[in-house]
Amino acid sequence: MDSQFPREKGGKDSTPQPRSLGTIQLLDGATNERILVPKPSDDPNDPLNWSDARKRYIFGLSCTSIFLAHCLAVGPSVALGPITAEFYGPENVAANISTVSFLQTACSLMMGVGNLIWVPIAIKYGRRPTYVASFLIMTGCSVWCGAAKTFPSALAARILLGTAIASPEVIAPLTLTDIFFLHQRGRVMVIYTCALSAGVGVGVVISGLITMHHSWRMIYWVFTALIGVCTLLILFTFPETNYNRQINVLTGEPVLAPNINSDKSRTSDLKDERVENIETLSQPGFPPQRKTFVQDLKIFTTTYTNERLVDLVFRPIAAIVLPALLWATLVNTMTIGMIVVLSASFSSAFSEIYGFETWQAGLTFIASIVGSLVGIFWGGHAGDWVADKLTLRNGGVRTPEMRLPAMAISLVTGPLSCLLYGFGFGKKLHWMCATVGIGLVNFTIVQSNNIGLVYIIDSYRPIAGEVIITQSVFKAIFGFLLSFYADLWIRRDGYITVFSILAGVSAAVFLSTSIFYVWGDKLRRASWKWRWVTKFLHWNADREVGASSEGTQLKEFSTVD
Repeated sequence: MDSQFPREKGGKDSTPQPRSLGTIQLLDGATNERILVPKPSDDPNDPLNWSDARKRYIFGLSCTSIFLAHCLAVGPSVALGPITAEFYGPENVAANISTVSFLQTACSLMMGVGNLIWVPIAIKYGRRPTYVASFLIMTGCSVWCGAAKTFPSALAARILLGTAIASPEVIAPLTLTDIFFLHQRGRVMVIYTCALSAGVGVGVVISGLITMHHSWRMIYWVFTALIGVCTLLILFTFPETNYNRQINVLTGEPVLAPNINSDKSRTSDLKDERVENIETLSQPGFPPQRKTFVQDLKIFTTTYTNERLVDLVFRPIAAIVLPALLWATLVNTMTIGMIVVLSASFSSAFSEIYGFETWQAGLTFIASIVGSLVGIFWGGHAGDWVADKLTLRNGGVRTPEMRLPAMAISLVTGPLSCLLYGFGFGKKLHWMCATVGIGLVNFTIVQSNNIGLVYIIDSYRPIAGEVIITQSVFKAIFGFLLSFYADLWIRRDGYITVFSILAGVSAAVFLSTSIFYVWGDKLRRASWKWRWVTKFLHWNADREVGASSEGTQLKEFSTVD
């Protein structure tokens, strides 16, 4: 692969050098004003310059789409019993329910692996074509699932459905980084993470209630209608958010946002940060004109990188060697493992131990919704608050590691959630004990995964798509394999043993955060020179988004020694 990463001037060798690798001058040391990163251009079509209302709409539609997609993906799992009875007969449910569970596990696998198809297309040709194509396929597959007459037909529909759902799960974070500045990233990303997690809980609850009085097929008809509305909104109101930044044409001073200590700044998390009469990234020629509504409806607008599609497909697999990404993927995979084992056991456990019916067991996932919502503050605002304080102490220079101390919360809630769930069932305590455990598991997922997600995006913003795929693919493969053994593992060793092991593993993983807080920056810069990384992971100059340029405008701190 021909690496064309921007080279530092005056270097002693020809090795491509990073301009920042996540280290950014975020505050003006003299005035304490926040520097907008990336630096907005003077183009009204630049997503960073869009109105606050338009950004909020795109943000809301992105989160709603992934929320409904996960409702559709996970919700029908609560009705595996009735689905098995219809395909194989009521007398053969016990013998065939493990086979029918492939409807869920195969879909989950494709939700991760499918991004090896979607994200390279989104990187090269834009977000809009991938959104439109995936949601059209998603709507059609939902109809197919509801109308399937045989198990093979239903399985094929669910596999294709999972492939379609893969797209918004990873494209949504890219969209949010396209339209929001670095200092807003943690707060918006945690709402996306919450939408993803809450979709699981809401989908299970709604599906359980539907099966009280209707066939399992009604689950698909309800979500087909909701997904169909999202598809129409995306088709007619969702613009392209990718943008070619002319980072080689740098004029003027960094763009400054209002002072971060002002009351206005503290009370407006997603407020439009545009400032009048300031110099921005200027572009030669006549001032660009704002696109019309019809122009925004174009599916394909331009090519956003000269990198080959095959390189974009391979890079996520190769990227697992990056220490920061390997750690963030481990956090993501571990928490998903917790929810996989929990999901494999909760329905039968509540039924066998407490005599719950299917819909009652489904209602316990209300706790997961609550946990996800509470995680919004502790995964987003708390992480940003910690990072802002450390940035002030560091002379206005922000590093990705500055949000990692907030992970200490998950160090407590992760192991505690497993112990409450395991001992609740193992000792036959009140059903609320296991239910609180479900809530804390989802709180931990939102809190820890958001911090890990924003950490790797901040570290490798130009290839954010690829590093998110890495997480998604390895998480999906691990979850798929674990799902085959989760139920057998619990029946063999019991709830207390299984969830005590998960508690210990989660504690060890969260404790490893301290390694990256102390040495993460050095590991990131050292790994950048590894031969494998130089050959396969260095990105082309046209992938730059301007984040490193703003940092070097004020202070040349980003050169590798």
